[in-house]
Amino acid sequence: MSARQITLEVLRYRPESESEPVFQSYSVPCQKEWVVLDALNYVKDNLDRTLSFRWSCHMAVCGSCGMVINDNPMLSCKAFLRDLPDHIRVEPLQNFPIERDLMVSLDDFMDKLKSVKPYLIPKQPTADPDGTYKQSSAQLKKFKPFAMCINCMACYSVCPQYGLNDGFAGPAALALAHRYNADSRDQGRRAREDVVASNTGIWECTFVGACSEVCPKNVDPAAAIQQTKIASTVDYFKDLLMPSGRKIAHPEGDTT
Repeated sequence: MSARQITLEVLRYRPESESEPVFQSYSVPCQKEWVVLDALNYVKDNLDRTLSFRWSCHMAVCGSCGMVINDNPMLSCKAFLRDLPDHIRVEPLQNFPIERDLMVSLDDFMDKLKSVKPYLIPKQPTADPDGTYKQSSAQLKKFKPFAMCINCMACYSVCPQYGLNDGFAGPAALALAHRYNADSRDQGRRAREDVVASNTGIWECTFVGACSEVCPKNVDPAAAIQQTKIASTVDYFKDLLMPSGRKIAHPEGDTT
């Protein structure tokens, strides 16, 4: 049986030219088990070596192959052609500057990610001889769902607030901040507060929920943001009623 022919309509942008982005179509003979990434690689290998896009693992782990496929942001390595029509439109993620073809600039996202201190700010050294911090299953359960983010940026592509205000920290960064705030080994909540609990952080989110709908790893950043709003509100009233009892955690692990 002959291979199924699909038309891949890809947005092309060459920064060295002065022209606006345009769509270019390719006819691709595809195999039954192929995903959109395979079709793009076919174009790159056989039809047009100038086509530019990012990918790495082909296993929905690295997050680098996020694209807009038929108006939906998703990982191109998870978008099976058997589930898509014969005409497939592929575009770069929305709300980001296009660097070349399907590649977008990561600079703003990386700055937002760095701003929330996405790493453990540990408590006092553990007394355990091997230097590890023990956690119960219940403690792990509090943050594990939010630790599955692969930074594919699909959530930023559909976030209306990020599209309107690029100062907004965004769903993935705030979900990752919540992941560390909920970790029993961490004491960096106050150190992240200036970004997380600000007008460019959780309070900018209007809870549309599109970020959670498109997440390929079921992280649910919308829930993380709402949970952080509750915790921040509790902190506010605690500080209002007991200002002298507030302790601020520093990255070095000291409190003042």
